[in-house]
Amino acid sequence: MSTFRELTVGEITDNPFRLIGDDWALVTSGTEERFNTMTVSWGGVGIMWGKPVAFTFIRPQRYTFEFMENNEYFTMSFFDESQRDALKFCGSRSGRDCDKVKETGLTPAFTDEGVPYFEEARLVLVCKKMYSQFLNEESITDCESVAKWYNDDYHKMYISEIVKVLQKN
Repeated sequence: MSTFRELTVGEITDNPFRLIGDDWALVTSGTEERFNTMTVSWGGVGIMWGKPVAFTFIRPQRYTFEFMENNEYFTMSFFDESQRDALKFCGSRSGRDCDKVKETGLTPAFTDEGVPYFEEARLVLVCKKMYSQFLNEESITDCESVAKWYNDDYHKMYISEIVKVLQKN
């Protein structure tokens, strides 16, 4: 029996600025056989092309990048403060070098479609990629604010439809 119930995006009551910027999330992509996860604290949610979307940013050097590129779906899992150490670990270590699931004790779960997320999450956004593009220097209009974040290693932005919302019962 699932410990999650499905919500509509309109039923999410969390503040998205707090969720993404303060609480952080694990972005997870792959299959039941092979997946990776990483911590993110940049992103957003909104409406684009008439659909509820999440904006996610991943650097190409990150191991999760190859999973994002090779899979149509991913999840954003949000946790309570009891999982802060797991989030710190997943944001500072590469899945190329360690087994993040084993190291953190997080429990992988999978949607009916096989998209990975974690049982310990309190809120999960299941996302389907719609658009992706690398950020680039030519498009930056506020160089003073943005330049400190880059050394020619720009993130790739993914705009993705939120196709399912799962909330811990």
